[in-house]
Amino acid sequence: MSYTGEVTSGGPPDVRELTGLRIAKVAVDEQMSNNCYLLTCRETGEQLLVDAADEPSTLLPLVGDAGLATVVTTHQHWDHHRALAEVVAATGARVVAGAPDAAAITEQTGVAVDRAVGQGDTVTVGACTLEVIALAGHTPGSIALLYDDPDGHPHLWTGDSLFPGGVGNTFGDAAAFRQLIEEVSVKLFDRLPDSTWFYPGHGGDSTLGAERPRLGEWRERGW
Repeated sequence: MSYTGEVTSGGPPDVRELTGLRIAKVAVDEQMSNNCYLLTCRETGEQLLVDAADEPSTLLPLVGDAGLATVVTTHQHWDHHRALAEVVAATGARVVAGAPDAAAITEQTGVAVDRAVGQGDTVTVGACTLEVIALAGHTPGSIALLYDDPDGHPHLWTGDSLFPGGVGNTFGDAAAFRQLIEEVSVKLFDRLPDSTWFYPGHGGDSTLGAERPRLGEWRERGW
């Protein structure tokens, strides 16, 4: 079956096989419906989890016996790291987060951030390299991860900074919205091709090409 990115809490993962990377997407917490992504290097078997959002009972079996090298927390909001402490305790994974959000993540979870990252840093999962893209606005330290597949199109994990239909919530803060829409425009849409597939923190996936025609509408409406 082909990958769609449509998952539901309590349902099975949706799996996408790239040449070098396996992507497994699951949803956790029926109310919040957070997406979590397990990335597995197909050459080495090393694994990385994007957002230990909730339900260790779902995430740890997904990790399985192969172990977990890294957990990347895309931003500091509580619904994206509720399982962080339990997942790290069970796996020994190191924790990566955007530098401006790192202290808040530790304060909320009791888990130390092993590596605080910023724009242009890289995170590896086995033989695969993910580039960190800083996208301030939803939170000061929100980050996205870019995998530029050498055998295909780019893949982008956006946390809560970009969704099908708009940028992330800036909670009525006009300055934060202007910051986020500018960062998303310049760092994502101006740089990456229409074929870039992105994986958000909640809901279904999309491509930059599908969303690009609506950037002006998003700016005008202010959210």
